[in-house]
Amino acid sequence: MIRALLCSFALILPLAGQLPTALPAAPPAGVPAPAAKPRVQLLTSYGPVVVELEPELAPKTVANFLKCVQDGHYKGTIFHRVIEGFMIQGGGLLENLEEKPNGPPIPNEAPQTFKGGLKNTRGTIAMARTGAPHSATSQFYINVMDNPRLDHRDLSDEGYGYCVFGRVIAGMDAVDKIAKVKTEWRRGMGDVPQFAVRLKDAVLLPPQP
Repeated sequence: MIRALLCSFALILPLAGQLPTALPAAPPAGVPAPAAKPRVQLLTSYGPVVVELEPELAPKTVANFLKCVQDGHYKGTIFHRVIEGFMIQGGGLLENLEEKPNGPPIPNEAPQTFKGGLKNTRGTIAMARTGAPHSATSQFYINVMDNPRLDHRDLSDEGYGYCVFGRVIAGMDAVDKIAKVKTEWRRGMGDVPQFAVRLKDAVLLPPQP
Protein backbone atom coordinates (compact mmCIF):
# COMPACT_ATOMS: atom_id res chain seq x y z
CA MET A 1 0.00 0.00 0.00
CA ILE A 2 2.82 2.41 0.96
CA ARG A 3 4.67 1.57 -2.28
CA ALA A 4 1.52 2.31 -4.29
CA LEU A 5 1.17 5.72 -2.66
CA LEU A 6 4.81 6.58 -3.28
CA CYS A 7 4.43 5.59 -6.93
CA SER A 8 1.43 7.86 -7.20
CA PHE A 9 3.40 10.81 -5.80
CA ALA A 10 6.26 10.05 -8.17
CA LEU A 11 3.87 10.45 -11.10
CA ILE A 12 2.65 13.82 -9.82
CA LEU A 13 5.97 15.49 -8.89
CA PRO A 14 8.21 16.76 -11.74
CA LEU A 15 11.80 15.60 -11.94
CA ALA A 16 14.36 17.80 -10.22
CA GLY A 17 15.36 20.75 -12.38
CA GLN A 18 12.38 20.41 -14.72
CA LEU A 19 9.40 22.74 -15.00
CA PRO A 20 5.83 21.50 -15.25
CA THR A 21 4.84 21.11 -18.86
CA ALA A 22 1.45 22.85 -18.39
CA LEU A 23 1.89 26.45 -17.27
CA PRO A 24 -1.10 28.74 -16.70
CA ALA A 25 -1.81 30.67 -19.86
CA ALA A 26 -1.14 34.39 -19.63
CA PRO A 27 -4.05 36.66 -20.56
CA PRO A 28 -3.81 37.88 -24.15
CA ALA A 29 -2.04 41.20 -24.49
CA GLY A 30 -4.36 44.15 -24.88
CA VAL A 31 -7.47 42.36 -23.59
CA PRO A 32 -9.05 44.41 -20.76
CA ALA A 33 -10.01 42.72 -17.52
CA PRO A 34 -13.75 42.17 -17.02
CA ALA A 35 -15.45 45.25 -15.62
CA ALA A 36 -16.44 45.01 -11.97
CA LYS A 37 -20.18 44.79 -11.40
CA PRO A 38 -21.62 47.86 -9.67
CA ARG A 39 -22.64 47.47 -6.04
CA VAL A 40 -25.12 49.63 -4.16
CA GLN A 41 -25.61 49.81 -0.42
CA LEU A 42 -29.20 50.36 0.70
CA LEU A 43 -29.18 51.97 4.14
CA THR A 44 -32.42 50.79 5.74
CA SER A 45 -33.75 51.35 9.24
CA TYR A 46 -33.17 47.62 9.81
CA GLY A 47 -29.54 47.63 8.67
CA PRO A 48 -27.52 47.90 5.46
CA VAL A 49 -28.22 45.76 2.42
CA VAL A 50 -25.71 45.49 -0.44
CA VAL A 51 -26.89 44.55 -3.92
CA GLU A 52 -24.69 43.62 -6.87
CA LEU A 53 -26.11 44.62 -10.26
CA GLU A 54 -25.98 42.99 -13.70
CA PRO A 55 -25.47 45.76 -16.31
CA GLU A 56 -24.56 43.35 -19.10
CA LEU A 57 -27.86 41.49 -18.86
CA ALA A 58 -30.06 44.47 -17.91
CA PRO A 59 -28.28 47.61 -19.17
CA LYS A 60 -31.27 49.97 -19.24
CA THR A 61 -32.66 48.77 -15.93
CA VAL A 62 -29.31 49.07 -14.15
CA ALA A 63 -28.65 52.50 -15.69
CA ASN A 64 -32.05 53.71 -14.47
CA PHE A 65 -31.48 52.29 -10.96
CA LEU A 66 -28.03 53.87 -10.72
CA LYS A 67 -29.42 57.21 -11.87
CA CYS A 68 -32.00 57.05 -9.08
CA VAL A 69 -29.18 56.28 -6.65
CA GLN A 70 -26.93 59.09 -7.88
CA ASP A 71 -29.80 61.61 -8.01
CA GLY A 72 -30.69 60.85 -4.39
CA HIS A 73 -34.15 59.66 -5.36
CA TYR A 74 -34.22 56.80 -2.87
CA LYS A 75 -33.19 58.93 0.10
CA GLY A 76 -36.11 59.31 2.47
CA THR A 77 -38.37 56.74 0.80
CA ILE A 78 -39.82 53.70 2.53
CA PHE A 79 -40.54 50.04 1.99
CA HIS A 80 -44.27 50.54 1.62
CA ARG A 81 -45.35 47.02 0.67
CA VAL A 82 -44.12 44.08 2.73
CA ILE A 83 -45.42 40.53 2.41
CA GLU A 84 -43.79 37.84 4.54
CA GLY A 85 -42.84 34.81 2.50
CA PHE A 86 -42.97 36.83 -0.72
CA MET A 87 -41.06 40.09 -1.10
CA ILE A 88 -40.40 43.62 0.21
CA GLN A 89 -41.07 46.59 -2.09
CA GLY A 90 -39.89 50.18 -1.88
CA GLY A 91 -38.12 53.04 -3.54
CA GLY A 92 -41.03 55.19 -4.63
CA LEU A 93 -43.16 56.41 -1.72
CA LEU A 94 -42.52 58.81 1.13
CA GLU A 95 -43.45 58.11 4.73
CA ASN A 96 -46.86 59.78 4.26
CA LEU A 97 -47.45 57.31 1.37
CA GLU A 98 -47.26 60.05 -1.24
CA GLU A 99 -45.44 59.00 -4.40
CA LYS A 100 -42.15 60.71 -5.07
CA PRO A 101 -41.92 62.23 -8.58
CA ASN A 102 -40.42 59.76 -11.05
CA GLY A 103 -38.75 59.83 -14.41
CA PRO A 104 -40.26 58.19 -17.48
CA PRO A 105 -40.93 54.43 -17.44
CA ILE A 106 -38.24 52.11 -18.76
CA PRO A 107 -38.39 49.12 -21.11
CA ASN A 108 -38.96 45.79 -19.41
CA GLU A 109 -35.83 43.70 -19.98
CA ALA A 110 -37.27 40.56 -18.37
CA PRO A 111 -37.12 38.43 -21.56
CA GLN A 112 -33.36 38.87 -21.94
CA THR A 113 -32.50 38.73 -18.24
CA PHE A 114 -34.53 35.54 -17.78
CA LYS A 115 -32.76 34.03 -20.79
CA GLY A 116 -29.44 35.06 -19.20
CA GLY A 117 -30.29 33.18 -16.00
CA LEU A 118 -31.64 35.95 -13.77
CA LYS A 119 -34.80 34.69 -12.11
CA ASN A 120 -37.01 35.75 -9.24
CA THR A 121 -35.22 33.64 -6.68
CA ARG A 122 -34.61 34.42 -3.01
CA GLY A 123 -32.32 37.41 -2.58
CA THR A 124 -32.68 38.85 -6.08
CA ILE A 125 -33.71 42.45 -6.73
CA ALA A 126 -36.20 43.25 -9.49
CA MET A 127 -38.24 46.19 -10.79
CA ALA A 128 -41.77 46.70 -9.54
CA ARG A 129 -44.39 47.90 -12.00
CA THR A 130 -48.11 48.10 -12.72
CA GLY A 131 -49.98 45.56 -14.83
CA ALA A 132 -48.48 47.15 -17.94
CA PRO A 133 -45.19 45.40 -18.79
CA HIS A 134 -43.21 48.58 -19.56
CA SER A 135 -44.30 50.76 -16.64
CA ALA A 136 -41.41 50.46 -14.15
CA THR A 137 -39.85 53.72 -12.96
CA SER A 138 -38.02 53.70 -9.61
CA GLN A 139 -39.73 51.15 -7.39
CA PHE A 140 -38.00 47.82 -6.82
CA TYR A 141 -38.53 44.73 -4.73
CA ILE A 142 -36.33 42.09 -3.13
CA ASN A 143 -37.51 38.48 -3.19
CA VAL A 144 -37.51 36.75 0.19
CA MET A 145 -38.28 33.38 -1.40
CA ASP A 146 -38.26 31.83 -4.87
CA ASN A 147 -41.10 33.38 -6.88
CA PRO A 148 -41.11 31.66 -10.29
CA ARG A 149 -44.57 33.01 -11.13
CA LEU A 150 -42.96 36.45 -11.47
CA ASP A 151 -40.54 35.23 -14.17
CA HIS A 152 -40.88 35.89 -17.87
CA ARG A 153 -42.96 33.31 -19.76
CA ASP A 154 -44.05 35.01 -22.98
CA LEU A 155 -44.65 38.45 -24.53
CA SER A 156 -48.25 38.82 -23.36
CA ASP A 157 -49.10 41.32 -20.62
CA GLU A 158 -49.71 38.41 -18.23
CA GLY A 159 -46.55 36.52 -19.14
CA TYR A 160 -44.01 39.29 -19.63
CA GLY A 161 -42.65 38.97 -16.12
CA TYR A 162 -40.70 41.23 -13.80
CA CYS A 163 -37.12 42.20 -14.61
CA VAL A 164 -34.49 40.89 -12.21
CA PHE A 165 -31.33 42.99 -12.39
CA GLY A 166 -29.16 41.96 -9.45
CA ARG A 167 -28.90 40.14 -6.16
CA VAL A 168 -28.26 40.76 -2.47
CA ILE A 169 -24.66 39.93 -1.58
CA ALA A 170 -24.75 41.21 2.02
CA GLY A 171 -27.47 42.06 4.51
CA MET A 172 -30.09 39.45 3.68
CA ASP A 173 -30.70 39.22 7.42
CA ALA A 174 -31.99 42.81 7.31
CA VAL A 175 -34.27 41.91 4.40
CA ASP A 176 -35.68 38.99 6.38
CA LYS A 177 -36.31 41.24 9.39
CA ILE A 178 -38.19 43.73 7.23
CA ALA A 179 -40.26 40.91 5.73
CA LYS A 180 -41.54 40.00 9.21
CA VAL A 181 -42.82 43.42 10.32
CA LYS A 182 -46.50 43.83 11.11
CA THR A 183 -48.52 45.42 8.34
CA GLU A 184 -51.91 47.04 7.94
CA TRP A 185 -54.33 48.55 5.43
CA ARG A 186 -53.80 52.30 5.11
CA ARG A 187 -54.90 54.96 2.64
CA GLY A 188 -56.31 52.38 0.28
CA MET A 189 -53.14 50.29 0.33
CA GLY A 190 -52.60 46.87 1.84
CA ASP A 191 -49.43 45.34 3.34
CA VAL A 192 -48.15 48.70 4.62
CA PRO A 193 -45.82 48.37 7.63
CA GLN A 194 -47.44 49.70 10.82
CA PHE A 195 -44.21 51.52 11.58
CA ALA A 196 -42.22 53.01 8.72
CA VAL A 197 -39.40 50.89 7.30
CA ARG A 198 -37.15 53.64 6.01
CA LEU A 199 -34.71 53.64 3.14
CA LYS A 200 -32.43 56.31 4.55
CA ASP A 201 -30.21 56.40 1.50
CA ALA A 202 -28.73 54.37 -1.34
CA VAL A 203 -25.01 54.68 -2.03
CA LEU A 204 -22.92 53.49 -4.95
CA LEU A 205 -19.94 51.63 -3.51
CA PRO A 206 -16.43 51.98 -4.96
CA PRO A 207 -15.33 49.23 -7.38
CA GLN A 208 -13.69 46.23 -5.76
CA PRO A 209 -9.96 45.89 -6.50
